[in-house]
Amino acid sequence: MLKLHGFCVSNYYNMAKLVLLEKRVPFEEVEAVPDGSPAFLARSPRGKVPFLETDEGFLNETGAILEYLEQLYPEPALLPAEPFARARVRALMKAIELYVELSARLGYPEAFFGTPVAPPLRERCRDELLAGVDALARHAAFAPFVAGERFTLADVYFLYSFDLAKGVARALFDEDLSARLPGARALLQRLGENPNVQRIAADREAAMAAYLARKRAGR
Repeated sequence: MLKLHGFCVSNYYNMAKLVLLEKRVPFEEVEAVPDGSPAFLARSPRGKVPFLETDEGFLNETGAILEYLEQLYPEPALLPAEPFARARVRALMKAIELYVELSARLGYPEAFFGTPVAPPLRERCRDELLAGVDALARHAAFAPFVAGERFTLADVYFLYSFDLAKGVARALFDEDLSARLPGARALLQRLGENPNVQRIAADREAAMAAYLARKRAGR
């Protein structure tokens, strides 16, 4: 049986978890908090979560994990079969990761943990995040899903990246990212009605107190 290592507050962990649930793949969750130990680094070379334990070894990096699951369990398909459409979904996934999620991450310390971000870094966060959201507005369809009529891996990335980015923009810049991205509110509401998404949200909420306690303790 596949084993998903990580913890329920991690947005990338939840991306992999949602794909496993959507594809109805039996799997075991194994709580793993990065600690920099040799044992951890042997399973995840950069010391991050999630990583997936398979009969053949460990897989790390969320994008690689999702591609592996898509190839191993092709139904329900979360990537289009047609090459151009498939490549377009991959481009949207990469745009969300690089230009929205990673840009917003610069502001996480202040937005979510109360640790002030230096003004130059705050300005960089704002400029890169707004540019990323504006680019996504030009690139995505939201008709009704990110890439068009079907739920794809681009929606998985969007679901677990955009809400966090919204929180950063609201806390640091008093900006409403949804106003810059027509269709975002309706899509988040639609995705929020998915039972698997609701299950993951409940698991995340249940794990949040322990996670915040670890962060306050500097672990």
